[in-house]
Amino acid sequence: MKSDTQNHRLPSEVIPHHYQLELAPDLKEAKFTGVATINIEITETTEAIVCNAAELSISEAYFKPVTRFSTDRTDNPNTTSGEKLAVTTDTDNERLVLTRANPADSFSPGLAELCISFTGVLNDQLQGFYRSTFTDDSGVLQTIAVTQFEATNARRAFPCWDEPSAKATFSISLVVDDNLTAISNCAEINREPAAGGQKTKVDFATTMRMSSYLVAFVVGPLETTEPVEIDGIPVRVVHRPGWGSQTAFALEVTAHALRWYTDYYGIEYPSDKLDLVAIPDFQFGAMENLGCVTFREVLLLVDPDTATPAELQYVAQVVNHELAHMWFGGLVTMDWWDDL
Repeated sequence: MKSDTQNHRLPSEVIPHHYQLELAPDLKEAKFTGVATINIEITETTEAIVCNAAELSISEAYFKPVTRFSTDRTDNPNTTSGEKLAVTTDTDNERLVLTRANPADSFSPGLAELCISFTGVLNDQLQGFYRSTFTDDSGVLQTIAVTQFEATNARRAFPCWDEPSAKATFSISLVVDDNLTAISNCAEINREPAAGGQKTKVDFATTMRMSSYLVAFVVGPLETTEPVEIDGIPVRVVHRPGWGSQTAFALEVTAHALRWYTDYYGIEYPSDKLDLVAIPDFQFGAMENLGCVTFREVLLLVDPDTATPAELQYVAQVVNHELAHMWFGGLVTMDWWDDL
């Protein structure tokens, strides 16, 4: 490897191109299982494939050289075809090191597919894939699972090249209880019963090429407003049950912002839908995940009967700020965090 394990940047010999992710969160047990099938390109002979992983337990990893990449969603992401790799977790540097069974064997240049199975914990640290709670109108504590990946926390949800310049496309599937809402960066394209019949597998459309910190998924007992079409883009606000009356102002601001930025940049909005998600427990004011923008509740939901002009202005400012990032930040991204 060109880079030793103390270097803060990953080795450059392996480039990710596409991730097929399937995650199954268990809200009651505060944990999740997942499979990441990653299309990679090896540009130089290397002794190991090194990516980021933190607070994940890796079950197994397989490697299969290919002549071309396949992003067919009908392929089973749980396949164990290919060569089983030796797995080493570098906890201090938040890295996953994959080598061949014979350490003397290297990986040659070419295209390949990695398939990594793993488990993780829905933490209470407001980072990575974490749990958030709220008390409903009946006094019952409800739990949702939500993501916050900027700057270096996508690695807490799935193994990845967790650097802003390592852009790839993402096809995401969530296996959830039938009664839960599940959303991600792009529009839902399919749902079907999952194995065992007690769960539903929800597939989402493939994203544009983007950095790992912009990936998002939310699962929980949430409600959504009816989609509002803004020049062909369906826009919704996702919120805790019973708070739909506080969504109109955010939808009004979003309609204006999407049209204004499309005209300003001269580039169409880069996703197929836009969800604005109100989160009860959220570390930042808001986060510009592509097509699935998350907000602290008080910075998105507004009671029209009690809100002051200053409160309305602040919500408008935050919504506009995050939507600007769909272009400058999402489409055009800093190479490293010192350019943030």
